[in-house]
Amino acid sequence: MKLKLIRHTFKEDYTVGKLYIDEVFYCDTIEDRVRDINKDGDLDEPGETKIFGLTAIPYGTYDIDYTYSPKFKKNMALIVGVKGFDGIRIHGVLPGVVARAKHTEGCILVGKNTVVGGLTDSAFYQKDINKRIGDAYSDMKTITITIE
Repeated sequence: MKLKLIRHTFKEDYTVGKLYIDEVFYCDTIEDRVRDINKDGDLDEPGETKIFGLTAIPYGTYDIDYTYSPKFKKNMALIVGVKGFDGIRIHGVLPGVVARAKHTEGCILVGKNTVVGGLTDSAFYQKDINKRIGDAYSDMKTITITIE
């Protein structure tokens, strides 16, 4: 299973993108601000300093595992191998809540970008993508995400 996140809207406090599963558009995303300015997959150059809870993960391709989240109290997608980041997941927010960058600490939030700076239907997409990734994991498929 191959996920691809194409970031397209870059604001001071958030980043909006489109998430594809096996080359088919799936949903919109919102993340913290992108600080990997030169898109080289790290935050090592001047001006690319990570700010905890306010920085999107760097560009690149990462493996996805499916592990228990103590915070969410269920198994969920975990993006692994992100230099300088731990516990990065793909998730949503509670039903009826507009998902915004303030709801993430480097994680990728899923939903529909129907409001400026936010996502609706986030709980639905979290449940659905969690099932899809869980099924792929159970079938022993390799799961990756490429962020561009």
